[in-house]
Amino acid sequence: MEYKDYYQTLGVSRDSKADDIKKAFRKLARKYHPDVSQERDAEQRMKELNEAYAVLSDPDKRAAYDQLGRAYRPGQEFRPPPDWNPGFDFTSRDFTPHDTAGFSDFFSELFGRFGAQRGYHARGGRDPPRARGRDHQAVVELDIADAFTGAVREVSLRAPRMGPDGRIQLESRKLNVKIPKGVCAGQVVRLAGQGLPGANAGPAGDLLLEVRFRPHPRLRAEGRNVALTLPVTPWEAALGAVVPVDLPGGPVKVRIPEGAQSGMQLRVRGKGIPGEPPGDLLLEIRVVLPQANTARARELYETMARDLDFDPRREGTE
Repeated sequence: MEYKDYYQTLGVSRDSKADDIKKAFRKLARKYHPDVSQERDAEQRMKELNEAYAVLSDPDKRAAYDQLGRAYRPGQEFRPPPDWNPGFDFTSRDFTPHDTAGFSDFFSELFGRFGAQRGYHARGGRDPPRARGRDHQAVVELDIADAFTGAVREVSLRAPRMGPDGRIQLESRKLNVKIPKGVCAGQVVRLAGQGLPGANAGPAGDLLLEVRFRPHPRLRAEGRNVALTLPVTPWEAALGAVVPVDLPGGPVKVRIPEGAQSGMQLRVRGKGIPGEPPGDLLLEIRVVLPQANTARARELYETMARDLDFDPRREGTE
């Protein structure tokens, strides 16, 4: 995934004020809008301009983007830091879902589904005297184990405010959030009244947390299903066996069929992430050979080589 320099896209400096960014966007949009432009790459350039402006015109996204630092160059290979969990309110102001559909993987990786698809506000009109506060949309990172048991996690939320000098200032708060058992990656947990305060004594908005799972050394979440690679011994694979599999919800006994081979897929229904219905446990068998690092082990391998009529390269051998 390539790093994108949104400031370069709009031709502005990193310390540009909001009005300067808006002027630069409007100037370039008049040049590259596909309805009027004669440029051959107008449609692609307009998508790039929309994406850059969606970030730099939004104080939340701009603050998160700037937080990543200035060490990257356009086109350079980029991955967010492993602890990237910004906690910003990612909404999409003045862009429809159609506008954001063509945004890059770089944008989606940083800002998630909220950055591209939610929170569209139509232009025009006036706020009512007593207005409900905006929903605060952020990301919460969990371990897969939390989906099996539920958890209470501290979430850091950051909301930008425009300072008197026209620069963005961040205000932070922490909140203990109860995560229910059975959540999935991509699911949104709504906490009523924990969003931004309302205007003129209006009610506060809600806090919307998009769930993401941290990488796990063994487990992979696929919706409510949980997948893993299961190592087995040659004799368990050849003769069949019942082996334990450790899961966050407790160990599960799995029957290995006689004659199992590496790459065989097994499904244990109802042993994935809890829910209605629960997910399944998906297993891929991997036969692991013991090393011939003792005299006895070598003797056993030599006996097998001599007594078994087996050649894996022979046609018809399974």
